[in-house]
Amino acid sequence: MKKVLLYYPFEIAENANSGSKLRPKEIHQAFLNWGKENDAEILLLSGSSAAREELFNTWKSEGKLEDIWFCYMENQTIPFWLTDKGHVPKKPFIDLKVMKFLKQKNVPVGVFYRDVYWKFDELYPLKGPKKTIMKTIYRMEERFYEKYCDVIFLPSDAMGEYVDIKKKKVALPPGGKAKNIIKKEKDIGAAQGIYVGGINNEDYGLFLLLDALELANKDQRICDLTVVCREEEFASLPSDRRSRLEQLNVTVKHLSGEALNELYREMDFAFIPRYRSTYNDFSVPVKLVEYLSNELPVIATYCEAQRDIIETDGYGVICADHADDMAKAIEEMAGNTQIYRHNIKQTFADKHSWLARVKKVKSALLKEEL
Repeated sequence: MKKVLLYYPFEIAENANSGSKLRPKEIHQAFLNWGKENDAEILLLSGSSAAREELFNTWKSEGKLEDIWFCYMENQTIPFWLTDKGHVPKKPFIDLKVMKFLKQKNVPVGVFYRDVYWKFDELYPLKGPKKTIMKTIYRMEERFYEKYCDVIFLPSDAMGEYVDIKKKKVALPPGGKAKNIIKKEKDIGAAQGIYVGGINNEDYGLFLLLDALELANKDQRICDLTVVCREEEFASLPSDRRSRLEQLNVTVKHLSGEALNELYREMDFAFIPRYRSTYNDFSVPVKLVEYLSNELPVIATYCEAQRDIIETDGYGVICADHADDMAKAIEEMAGNTQIYRHNIKQTFADKHSWLARVKKVKSALLKEEL
C-alpha cells in the first residue's frame, strides 16, 4: 500500500470556526476518502513541536516512514517555528529533521502557502522592532520552503508574484462541498440576495452594495437584501449607518452553522462587494466557496482571483467596485439566476471540491497531467 504524509506543523483546532481552521481538517478528510479509493494510507503528522518529534521518532523507528509516495504540508499565518503555545518552540528543530529525512528519501514535498499579508504594511499590525524581527523570520521560512519543497501551493495564481520562493507554484482549488440543495418555495416577487460578513470595514464594501441596491430598485423593486453579521458588530455600527440599512428595508440577521445553511436555501444569489486592492486581487474569500457550495450564484467585484473562479465557468456576474456597475450586475443577475445556478450544479463540485484539491496536489507533486 502506498503512503502519503500530511505534515501540519501546528495543533489542529478542535472547534474550527473559520476557514483557516477548517481547511486542515477538510483536506485531511478528503485525503482519507481519496486514500480509501486509491489504496493509499494517509499518515498525519501534526500537533505541538514536542508531539511531532515524538511521533516522527516513533514512526521512523518502526519503519512506517519508508516508501512515502509524497508529502503535503500546510502552513499558518505565523512562521511554523512559532506555532507552539506562547510562540516558543519546545523542539525547534523537528521541522528541519522531518524535511531533511524526506529529502534524503527523495520524497516530493509541497506546502500550501496560504497568505502573504505580512508583506503589506497596511495589513500587518506589528510596528517597530517587532515588525522587523517577524519579517526576518517570515523570509527565513520562505528560504526553508525553497530548500526543502518541490512545489509551492497557493490560493490563486495571482498571489504567485508576491511569494519570493524560486520553486514551481500551483494554485489549488478552494475546497468546496457538493451539497444536494433543495430550495425553499417562494412567492414570485423580488429576488432575494444575501451578504454574509463584516460590516464595520469599508474594504468589505457593504455600503457600496447598499448604494447599488438603491439604484437597482429605483424604478421597480427587483432585489431584497439580507445581511448576516456578528451581533456585536451591528451593535457598534454608527446610527447613520444603521438608518441606511433601515431606509433600504435590509433584513439583518445574526446566524451561523445550520441556521445559516437554512437561510441560504431561501436565497437566490449572494454578494461579495469588496473593493479591489492588491491584496484582494489574489485572495480567495472563504464566503465565495461557501456560497457556491450552497448553489448560490455570486455578484462580485473584479478582484482577480475571485473573478477567475466566477467567470471561467459562469458562476455569476462580475462588476466594477462602484455603485452604477454593481446596480447593472444586480439587474443582470435577477433575470438570469437559474442559468448561473445550473452552471454551479454542473461543474463546481468536480472542479473546486476538496477532492479536486487532493487530486491536484498529487498530480503536481508526481508531475502528472490532470
